[in-house]
Amino acid sequence: MSTQETNWTKSSWQNLSALQQPNWPNEEKLKSSLETISKLPPLVFAGEIRTLKNLLGEAAQGRAFLLQGGDCSEDFDKCTAPGIRETLKVILQMAVVLSYAGGKPVIKVGRIAGQYAKPRSADTEMVNGVELPSYRGDMVNSPEPLAEFRTPDPERMVKGYHLAAATLNILRAFTKGGYAALNRVTAWNNEFVKTSPMGRSYERLAKQIDQALHFMEVIGLDVNNPIIKQADFFTSHEALLLGYEEALTRQDSTTGLWYDCSAHMLWIGDRTRQLDGAHVEFLSGVLNPLGMKVGPNHDLDEIKRIIDKLNPDNEPGRMTLITRFGADKIEKFLPPLLRGLKKEGYNLVWSCDPMHGNTYTAETKHKTRNFNDILHEIQCFFEIHWAEGTIPGGIHFELTGDNVTECMGGGRNIMAQNLQENYCTNCDPRLNAEQSLEIAFQVAEMIRS
Repeated sequence: MSTQETNWTKSSWQNLSALQQPNWPNEEKLKSSLETISKLPPLVFAGEIRTLKNLLGEAAQGRAFLLQGGDCSEDFDKCTAPGIRETLKVILQMAVVLSYAGGKPVIKVGRIAGQYAKPRSADTEMVNGVELPSYRGDMVNSPEPLAEFRTPDPERMVKGYHLAAATLNILRAFTKGGYAALNRVTAWNNEFVKTSPMGRSYERLAKQIDQALHFMEVIGLDVNNPIIKQADFFTSHEALLLGYEEALTRQDSTTGLWYDCSAHMLWIGDRTRQLDGAHVEFLSGVLNPLGMKVGPNHDLDEIKRIIDKLNPDNEPGRMTLITRFGADKIEKFLPPLLRGLKKEGYNLVWSCDPMHGNTYTAETKHKTRNFNDILHEIQCFFEIHWAEGTIPGGIHFELTGDNVTECMGGGRNIMAQNLQENYCTNCDPRLNAEQSLEIAFQVAEMIRS
């Protein structure tokens, strides 16, 4: 068990510079909202967090694989049972493909139940010739382009807490109540995916799993074992709004140690990982598994110092490095990063975010990503790890179970003119269920290699 610094407190981050925080207009209202959240029950529990950390320790050794995915930024209005189910469904499908075809246990972590805030490049933006506060996610303000909706409102954090609790409630019901049972793999196939080549491949795989379960039953093995009937599913989000994270940081009654109980896993963004900044300070004291995004503009020595601060005991499962270089830059930036950190002997889970480095604006003015670029970055990620003698331990996606048209390419070959057909995101473009499944089959081949 890692020790926590004696000079750390859950509010010590307030003494440092905190980037990407909203300009809350009313300090009293902010204080009242955070006090309300601090008195509410934790969303997740220390024992669950320790379980995930142990599983990620297996991924760091190449004995498991991390699948992390979900919305770019969750929408309050999409917190519905069907919406949550569809996101969970596509992650379960991907996990089955990766574990069955790839031959390795899969750790399922959603970008869900708290991914309500987003960093932005500027505090304001021009909309139809009017300067407005930037949309920072539903936990801060609303995407509607009017000043009254764009003004940061701390009461939205309280609403975010309650919606996260509702999301976790239904996720636990689905994953522990039979919906995630392996004998339901066929039922997870989305209607619009079934008729696609990937849907048919998935149906064949599901049939093989059904046959394997039937064989187990025939020879007398217990197919009602919780391992078969239930699924472990964990939540994650970017630890961006530090007041919210502090309000949900609790001391474990069994160990006396501190955990951020807003999610099982938290990550720090490429824009907020300053060594002397508030985000690194805050995360250094909570014992959750941590992710850290690393883009092309990183400094290797600074990355080492941040890892030393966040994981001084070099604990397996504590740190996941999520690289986000882009298909055209990964071959330049990933090899020296791997060599530099391998030399230090760090215990790390290496995960690939093939989304953020491949974003561009299509001719239709839609922000999009190309399926081939996403796949190419993943392939390079695996090949570079193999060449360097390191372990490709996971993948990190922005995805949805809905039949959106936000990323170009894939089996249905979505073109620029198709983007407007069902472009639903308020932030970054997401893979739809069919594209996600296609990626999963490709990655399974890489894992098996």
